[in-house]
Amino acid sequence: MMLSRALSRILRITRTKNALGCRSLLSHRLDPLPISDGSSSTLGDSTQKVYSCREHYSSSTPARLGFTHQIHHQSTSLVEEQLDPFSLVADELLVLANKLRQMVVAEVPKLASAAEYFFKIGVEGKRFRPTVLLLMATALNVHIPEPIPNGGPMATELRARQQRIAEITEMIHVASLLHDDVLDDADTRRGIKSLNFVMGNKVSVLAGDFLLSRACVALASLRNTEVVSLLATVVEHLVTGETMQMTTTTEQRCSMEYYLQKTYYKTASLISNSCKAVALLAGQTAEVATLAFEYGRNLGLAFQLIDDVLDFTGTSASLGKGSLSDIRHGIVTAPILFAMEEFPQLRAIIDEGFEDPKNVNLALEYLGKSRGIQRTRELAAQHANLAAEAIDSLPETDDEDVRRSRRALIDITQRVITRNK
Repeated sequence: MMLSRALSRILRITRTKNALGCRSLLSHRLDPLPISDGSSSTLGDSTQKVYSCREHYSSSTPARLGFTHQIHHQSTSLVEEQLDPFSLVADELLVLANKLRQMVVAEVPKLASAAEYFFKIGVEGKRFRPTVLLLMATALNVHIPEPIPNGGPMATELRARQQRIAEITEMIHVASLLHDDVLDDADTRRGIKSLNFVMGNKVSVLAGDFLLSRACVALASLRNTEVVSLLATVVEHLVTGETMQMTTTTEQRCSMEYYLQKTYYKTASLISNSCKAVALLAGQTAEVATLAFEYGRNLGLAFQLIDDVLDFTGTSASLGKGSLSDIRHGIVTAPILFAMEEFPQLRAIIDEGFEDPKNVNLALEYLGKSRGIQRTRELAAQHANLAAEAIDSLPETDDEDVRRSRRALIDITQRVITRNK
C-alpha cells in the first residue's frame, strides 16, 4: 500500500493528457521573479553575453543546491555517505566498453572504422547511460557478481542480460549522435572532429544505421517481447523528436509544451525505457517498473534542460562541441522560452528567425536581462527531485549493496543539474 501511494503521488505530479506527461509539467514551472535593477544593462557581442550569463548564474549555485536537496532530507536512509556513482560500476564499465568494441566490428574496413569512431579508448564519453542502468539493476535487488578472473562474462545470466540493455542503449545513443551531427552539420563532438566532418555525411549516416542494426540483433537475443517493444519505441521516438525539431511551425517553436514533448522523445525516452527494461528483466512488479521509468524520464528531462543552459553559458572547450549551437540553428530551447515570458517582444525575433546574426545578439541580450537561465535550472531541479523521489519510493531493503546503488542514483540527479559540461 505504501508503494502504491508513493507511486500514485509521483504519477499525479507527472501525469498528463497523454503518456508523455508534458502538459502537467507546465504547471510546475516557477513564476518569474522581479528583475534586479542591474539586470537591464545592454551587453556587448554574443560571446560577452554568454560569459556574462555564466558568471551571473554561477553565484546562485548554493541556492539551487538547497532547493534540489529537499528529497535527500526526506529519507535519511539514503544520505549516509557521499558516493562516486561511476566508481561503483567501474569494473563493469570496462567490460562493457570492450564488449561494445567487439560488437561494432564490420567486414568493410571503412564502415568498421566509422562504426568504432566513438567507441575507441579515450573518446567513449562519460558512459552516463550505462552507469545509470547498471546502478538501477543493483538498486532493484540484482547484485553485481564477481567477474570471472580471465575477464569473461559475468557469472549470472540475469546480470548479463541487463548488461546487454546497457550495451544496446549506448549503441542507440551513439547512432543518434552520428545522425544528429549530420543534420546539424556539426564539426566537433566529444572534443574531437565529428565523424561526418572526417568521413563525410554518407558514411556517418551508414555508420549510425549499422550501429542501430547491431543494437537490434542484440535486442532480439534477449527474447523478451516487452523489452524489444520498449527499445523499438525508443528508436521511433528519436526519429519523431528529430522530425518535430526540423518541422516546427511558429506557434510550436514558442510552445513550452511542444519543447518538453520533443525533449522527451529526443533525450528522455531512451534512458526511461531502458530503466524500465532493466526492471522488467529482473521480474519486478509493474509498480516498480514504472518507478524505474519515472526515474529515467525525469533524469533525462533534467539532463537536457541543463544541456540547453550550457549551450548558452558553456564554452566550446568545456562542451566538446560548439556553444550557441541551438540558437544559431534556429532551435528555441527553454532559456529563450522563459525569457520570452518576461519579454514578449522576443516573439517577433523568434518569428523572424536567427539566420541574421543581429537577431541572435538581440535574443541573447533579452536572455541576459531575464531569468531564463535561472528558471531553466529551477525546472531541471524539479525534475531531478522527481527522479530522486522515484528511487526513494522503491520497496525498502536492508541490503547494503542495494541501498548504496540507490544512494548513487540519487547522487546522479544532483550531478546532472550542477555539472558545467
